[in-house]
Amino acid sequence: MRICIAGASGAFGMKHMDAIAAIEGAEVTSVVGTNIDKIKAFAEERGVSHYTTDLAESLARDDVDAVILATPTQMHAAQTIQCLEAGKHVMSEIPMADNIEDARMVVETQKRTGLVAMAGHTRRFNPSHQWIHNKIQAGELKVQQMDVQTYFFRRSNKNALGKPRSWTDHLLWHHACHTVDLFQYQTGEVASKVQAIQGPIHEELNIAMDMSIGMKVPSGAICTLSLSFNNDGPFGTFFRYICDNGTYIARYDDLVDGNENEIDLTGVAVSNNGIELQDREFIAAIKEGRAPNACVTQAIDAMETLHKLEQCLDD
Repeated sequence: MRICIAGASGAFGMKHMDAIAAIEGAEVTSVVGTNIDKIKAFAEERGVSHYTTDLAESLARDDVDAVILATPTQMHAAQTIQCLEAGKHVMSEIPMADNIEDARMVVETQKRTGLVAMAGHTRRFNPSHQWIHNKIQAGELKVQQMDVQTYFFRRSNKNALGKPRSWTDHLLWHHACHTVDLFQYQTGEVASKVQAIQGPIHEELNIAMDMSIGMKVPSGAICTLSLSFNNDGPFGTFFRYICDNGTYIARYDDLVDGNENEIDLTGVAVSNNGIELQDREFIAAIKEGRAPNACVTQAIDAMETLHKLEQCLDD
């Protein structure tokens, strides 16, 4: 499987570079960046033969079967459609779009082309959340509430590596998307009731720095999500599953019970790296000619809920 990574030298692009290197039968044959000198140096350092600042150039190559988009959020929908129209399978980092109209257009294009189009909902693949999902599917657990905190200290426009970036992040369409999708994935339902409020808008970034979200699915399970770019402390997303048969806390690829006793995740997946597991699913779906877990036709449910939440913020 020959893969192009767009945004390869960014924080998540490098995570995908490392993930592909760990997957047998897969290789990165092209990388796309915004600065020709930087992407050239990156390609030479990583041993990638082709580099460019033009995604279309990579899409025209015979040695590219599929594309992973680790580009700015605002580019995801248009680039996903561009890849599909060029006959390439594609996986976009989360979210698949930053508005519902573009998300629906992505789904329409995938259905028309029949190619694999996947959204990067990594939480579905983290072993910690997989363990919970397996218990739910087996009838051993039922979620009563998910209590989630997504916290960063990001009062200037920087990425996860602390480097300046050219685009502005968003608490709702990016960070909340992870939890909205995971809540609906774990409960197997789409939220029927939602509410959202946001704090003051940052004068320079023009985004809300704090947000509170509530959701409820028809069976009665609820989700409470707090998000902040103002939190001066440990950063990341922390999930508390309050279930009918125990409480569990997931921190990315680690899982403990409500009393901080470690849960053994041995055997849950072939890797403890959620990004690698996500990329493995993408590649397997292409090889097997099937829809992947987190296909855009599944991920659209989260986008519809985000759209409803955005309307709450507008109100």
